[in-house]
This record gives sequence, structure tokens and C-alpha cells, in this order.
Amino acid sequence: MMLKKGVAILATASLTAGLLAGCGNGKDSKDKNKVIEVATQSPLSGGSATLGDSIKLGAQMELENQKADFKKLGFDLKLVPYDDQGDPTKGVSNAEQIAADTSILGVVGHLNSGVAIPSSLKYEKAHIPMVSPANTATEVTDRGLSSVNRICARDDFQGPAGANYAVNTLKAKNIYIIQDKTAYGTGLADAFKDAAAKLGAKIVGYEGITVGEKDFNGVINNIATKKPDLVFFGGLYAEGGLIIKQAADKGLKMPFMGGDGLDSSTLVEIAGDAVKNVYYTSVAADTLKVAGGQEFANQYKKEFNKNIESYSAYGYDSMGVILQGIKNAIKDNNNKMPSREEVEKAVRDIQDFNGVVTKVGFDEKGDNKFAKVYIYHFDETKYPGKQIDEISK
Repeated sequence: MMLKKGVAILATASLTAGLLAGCGNGKDSKDKNKVIEVATQSPLSGGSATLGDSIKLGAQMELENQKADFKKLGFDLKLVPYDDQGDPTKGVSNAEQIAADTSILGVVGHLNSGVAIPSSLKYEKAHIPMVSPANTATEVTDRGLSSVNRICARDDFQGPAGANYAVNTLKAKNIYIIQDKTAYGTGLADAFKDAAAKLGAKIVGYEGITVGEKDFNGVINNIATKKPDLVFFGGLYAEGGLIIKQAADKGLKMPFMGGDGLDSSTLVEIAGDAVKNVYYTSVAADTLKVAGGQEFANQYKKEFNKNIESYSAYGYDSMGVILQGIKNAIKDNNNKMPSREEVEKAVRDIQDFNGVVTKVGFDEKGDNKFAKVYIYHFDETKYPGKQIDEISK
């Protein structure tokens, strides 16, 4: 009798638990159908974390700003940040996780083209639109992937812009080129080299260094032997800053030039006073020079207790483009949750988006028709450098 009673009580408890679990699962399922997630992929640790973190924070700020608007539409917004560590293998692994999470309808990223290229194959397969604030390698969009977009300029625009300034304004006739063997660094260096040669400059040296390298004594000795008018570096600020500082310590006086990979406050921290001999091209505008830029910088500082970096506002605008695409897809889907395919198409269809720092309109490849390149010069040990030119296509 006691046994039967115990079984009966256990059965009743199990049934009650099952019903509660069922109710809970139903509620979770219902709630999940109203949650829209957007991922970020950028280096949050490692040598390029300064820029990677700024992309994540800019995107986060825009998502937070739009939460109320999406709430009115009946949806909850959520940011899902991923640290790709500037490593293609990690980026692909993260991309697989992103593809598996069906609540994620878009990705802001990456910083490094070499990470974006393999990772975006996973997004393409899952129809998750990616909007990059910073990838400049031509291969990113030349593959014709429907999910891949960027709001910044390409290296075949940035490289020649830098070469033109180096040869025609700085009057560099003999140029030494260094690149970091990544998709970004090599692509930018080659675009610069080809354009400079066409303009009549002589390339007196071209060599590669390794990301993570610290001692550039051999490279600097080669530069000293060739006595160039200018040194161009295709790569990021971690290595670029060390090369600039070590060259200055050895008494080299010629100017250095690089691309947007040098566009970081950490370059100044690493290079110190030697940065005053540096020019760089960037696909990022000086945020403080655009209308609304100071307001953006003030909000960013208030929320994160950090000053803006070159790609802070581009992370913000990339998120804005994705959220606009999602809104458009919701509207086209009778105010219901859109599919990834619908969002993918809606993002690519954007033609007239006005962000904080750039207008955005995508061509058939996913490139921004309104992207520009900017020339900067450090005339003091202070970030950012002085913006001295703005170049449109």
C-alpha cells in the first residue's frame, strides 16, 4: 500500500514537472521567436584588439540605441560578440557557431580581411548577411557572395591613393615596401607598389615580415642600405609601430607611410615621438570632422569610458545598416520575423543609408558606392593624425 502510494505520488510529481516543463519550453520557444540577435566578429584579444574592440563597442552602441524601436515592432534585440583573435581558424570556428544559432540574423565584422575571407564562406552557406566596417582586401567582395558587404573602401582604391600622394606630393622617387604577408597587408602593399611604379617611382626593396615579430633589425638594415625616399608598410599598427620606432632609433630620417592598419591610438603608444614622421591612408574618416561626430564621440566616451578609434563609428554604421535591413525585411514580411534569406537580400538592397561617418549604398558585389579614402599625417605625438586630404572615387 505504501509502495503504491509512493508510486502514485512520484507519478503525480513527474506529471506536474512535465507539465511545468512543457509550459516553460513553450514560453521559451515563444520568446525566442521574438528575439533578434546580431553578432560581431573582431579581435577582442591579441595584437589588434584596440581596433577590434572599437568595432564591437561601436556596434553595441547602435544596437542599444535601437532597442526601443525594435520593441515597438515586437522584437527584442540582442548583441552576440565573438572574439576572432585576428586568427582565420578561430574566425571560421566562430562563424560555424553563428550559423548554428538561428536567432542571429546578421554579423558586423571583421577587422582582418584574412579572417573575413574564410569565415564569410560559412555566412554565405547560412545566408547570414555580413557588413564589414574595415575589410579592404579586394577578394572579400570580388568572390560575388550575396551575404558579404562592406561600408569601407577597397585596397585597389586605397593603395593607389597613397601612391599618388607619396609620388606627387611627397616627391618620393625611391620607395622601400614592407608587408606582413596577410591578405590585407600584401594586397595593400601590392596595390601601392603597382600604382607607384606606374607613376614613375622606383621600388628599391620589397620584403615580408611575420605578424607577431618584434625585432626588425634585419629589415631596418636593408632599408638603410637602399636609402629610399620613403618606406611603405602594409600591415597593422602592432608591427608597424615597432618598425617605425626601431628605424628612428637607428637614425633613419625618411618618412614612413602605411594604410588604415596604422590608424590606431596604439600606434602612437608604440612608436612614440617617431610617429611624427608618418603618413597614412585610411578608409576611415576623422569622426570629429563630420556632422554629429562629436556627439557620437561624447556618447561613446560616456558609455565605455574610452575615446573613439578609427573604426568605432564604422562599427556603429555597419550595425545601423544591418538593423535597417532587418527592419525592411520585417516590413516586407507583414511585420513578422523575417528569414535570413530575406534579411540578406534587404541588406544588399540598401542604397541610401546615412550613417554617422559614411553614406552607404551597395553595388552588385556588396561594395559601398560612397566609400572614400583619407590621407593623414602625424605632425605631433597625438592620435589621430591630421586629416590632410579626402579622396572620392
